[in-house]
Amino acid sequence: MLAELARVDVAFVGEQHNDPATHRIERAILEGLSRRRGNVIVAMEMFERDTQSSLDDYLAGRLSEEEFLNASRPWQNYRTDYRPLIEFARAHGWKVIASNAPRRIASQVSKQGLDAARSFRSGPESERKLVAADFACPMDDYFKRFAEAMGKGHPGAHQKQPEEKQSDKEREEKQRATIERFYFAQCVKDETMAESIANAFGEVASGGQSNAQSGPLVVHFNGAFHSDYRLGTASRAIRRLPKSNVKVVSVVPVENLDAINIDEYRKRGDFIIFTLKPLAPKQAQSN
Repeated sequence: MLAELARVDVAFVGEQHNDPATHRIERAILEGLSRRRGNVIVAMEMFERDTQSSLDDYLAGRLSEEEFLNASRPWQNYRTDYRPLIEFARAHGWKVIASNAPRRIASQVSKQGLDAARSFRSGPESERKLVAADFACPMDDYFKRFAEAMGKGHPGAHQKQPEEKQSDKEREEKQRATIERFYFAQCVKDETMAESIANAFGEVASGGQSNAQSGPLVVHFNGAFHSDYRLGTASRAIRRLPKSNVKVVSVVPVENLDAINIDEYRKRGDFIIFTLKPLAPKQAQSN
């Protein structure tokens, strides 16, 4: 896997955010690539575009770690799960890209729709840089997967309404409208991360298209949903880099490594890595 990833232009590593084994694998991927290729750029969903300067300053030694963390809004599990990636990149002199759209913008889009993102595109230059110049949200297979996932587990997808005043059709329409707004926020994130990846090559051509003839290997770490099946961020990066060689890695925690039905996962990515899902606290105590 590492030998093949070292020959591509963009490698997506789709993670499960709360799986410790996944994060150890991510660190191992960077270590393996460092032995095979020097010009690596690390890009991360976990940092947002408006924190790029503080990230750059930390990597260059102009900020202390405490100053960097105070300025960059790290995820709660940064120290255990993402710090090893940042420190590895820092030790090797690799650039790290804060690829994601700021969460405040995504939150606005989830409440107001795509017009909220467009308002940033028409604002001052400092605001325009925070989201992708172009974004599209087709109601395609990605939307179907997103809607299914929202319906299963997202609290915003099931807003309670007064039952006596709501017909089944009205409830369905409101639920779909809610899901669509969250999907628009997802699209803005995907487009922004994809544009960040394309910009890392420094070869953005007119019309938002890029040609990756040569250049660095960009390794993008993101939640697996953003890149599984080459959809989401992956499809939007491919749109911007049509001549690039892109590979997708999907890390899947499972409860039993001996009972995996490979056919259920084969299409998720070019490489599927299975990890043993950690035991729940009560289960761990009983064992």
